[in-house]
Amino acid sequence: MAGMESITARLAPIVAHRGASAAAPENTLAAIRLAKTEGASWVEVDVKLSRDRVCILMHDDHLKRTTNGRGEVAQYDLDELQQLDAGSWFSRRFAGERIPTLEQTLGLCLELDLELNLEIKPCPGRQHETALAVVEDLRRHWPAGRPWPLISSFAVASLEEVRLHAPEMPRGLLIGRPTRRGRDMLDRLECVTLHCDARRVSRDLVRRLAATGRPVLCYTVNDPHRARRLLEMGVTSIITDRPGDLRSALVARQRPGQ
Repeated sequence: MAGMESITARLAPIVAHRGASAAAPENTLAAIRLAKTEGASWVEVDVKLSRDRVCILMHDDHLKRTTNGRGEVAQYDLDELQQLDAGSWFSRRFAGERIPTLEQTLGLCLELDLELNLEIKPCPGRQHETALAVVEDLRRHWPAGRPWPLISSFAVASLEEVRLHAPEMPRGLLIGRPTRRGRDMLDRLECVTLHCDARRVSRDLVRRLAATGRPVLCYTVNDPHRARRLLEMGVTSIITDRPGDLRSALVARQRPGQ
């Protein structure tokens, strides 16, 4: 399957969830920079569309939680969204942080030599157009010859669009509770990774996926002991808000006498 061998070799044990989101406002360039400072080699971010079809980093459908704006993300054009403060809600230290575009994010990840997991997080009814816009941005702004970012989503319709229009781009299926239907969906969508709620993962699931060559990534784990148990179980990557803390704990565990 296209992309599977490459992703298996490239994935790291630690993936920074929305950047280093325990120490910086999620889905911002500041959080991505901090993830690099904390030693992460992979970051995961959420992508949705502005009203005028520009890919931006944002998890929620509404602006209230992570900006000083109000209303639905899909009601605003990019120029309006980038006037909002996306940092003060987290800390005064990040006042003035803006909602980044996917283009800005790709540029920063290339500058910092970071690998990227793009989660398509479409607003209601925008599954197809969001996926197509992500593909378009990647083709326009990602260097030829460099391995594609990993594209994941809970939205089956979005993954179907990526498979149809960009089969060369590796895809990952996000699920909460693993089921037989979910495993069948992996095959139908030709996904190369499974992204699973850490509370629902099992050794049997990891073993079954390993037999097909598919890595399992678990979200969202901030406890080093839990992370270590998952990695020992065979999970490939831990998606965490605290990449520096988990990385330090795992490195310490590997030292002689620890």
